[in-house]
Amino acid sequence: MSQRTKIKALLESEQTNIEVTVKGWIRTFRNNQFIALNDGSTNNNIQVVVDFENTDPALLKRLTTGAAISVVGQLVASLGKGQKVEVKATQIEVLGDSDPEKYPLQPKKHSLEFLREIAHLRFRTNTFGAIFRVRNTLSYAIHRFFNDRGFVYLHTPIITASDAEGAGEAFKVTNLDMANPPRVENGDVDYKQDFFGKATNLTVSGQLEGELGAMALSDIYTFGPTFRAENSNTTRHLAEFWMIEPEMAFYDLNDNMDLAEALLKYVIKYDLDKNAEDYEFLTQRLLEEEKQKPQQERSEMSLLEKLQFCLENSFERLTYTEAI
Repeated sequence: MSQRTKIKALLESEQTNIEVTVKGWIRTFRNNQFIALNDGSTNNNIQVVVDFENTDPALLKRLTTGAAISVVGQLVASLGKGQKVEVKATQIEVLGDSDPEKYPLQPKKHSLEFLREIAHLRFRTNTFGAIFRVRNTLSYAIHRFFNDRGFVYLHTPIITASDAEGAGEAFKVTNLDMANPPRVENGDVDYKQDFFGKATNLTVSGQLEGELGAMALSDIYTFGPTFRAENSNTTRHLAEFWMIEPEMAFYDLNDNMDLAEALLKYVIKYDLDKNAEDYEFLTQRLLEEEKQKPQQERSEMSLLEKLQFCLENSFERLTYTEAI
């Protein structure tokens, strides 16, 4: 494949009048001349200028919203407002066509409920793009934080017989035909005939194996998927989520609190530094949502203000008695 430069790098580049190759998906194509192209590296598009008078009309018809294209051209200073540079195309290749009559994503704001119906495309929206770039950086920062402090990363089992001190209702995992399972004399399912010879479930926590690891390696952490089967239809309950669980030998309660505070401040600062653009977008998005609420229900601080408040202040520490 030919070398390509990501759009984020082009928009940040100080160079001009160089040949570049850029690939992405068309957001808009107007006046048969200006393509807004995005490749997911940033919410910002790069403008591709098409020499429509010398371009095959059949190709122009294929330059529709959602189409995947490859562009070779000159990176030049932009004369238009809103961008420093643009690409003057010398060669355009359509890598994947998009039927404009059927493609559901148009350059306008869509509700999250509508985006649920087109899960295969919602990553192309600004909201989901920002969220997943933020999540990606957070994941990296978590590993970096623990690695820099000498922690060992453990992959704990996803299928397990442990319920982690009853941490939550578990999803059962079985190889038996549960419509007609084998049974013991009292009528219970005979799990001795199952794949593992006993009842198993999806993990609710890596705690058990984490504690064993800490008793040999001193400082370990797990960071992986966990599952809870409570039938709770709330915005604060997830059936599947990723959980961080550090386990440390020779730590006391103050050490635990120091580590938790340091981790949160580290990952927030790292993410804000790496994804400032995305946080600006998400902050504005939240402010627009807040305007729909009554004044008394609106947040006192914006998203960025909340994160900065966390960074700039020490965490309050209370005894159990004080909290009660």
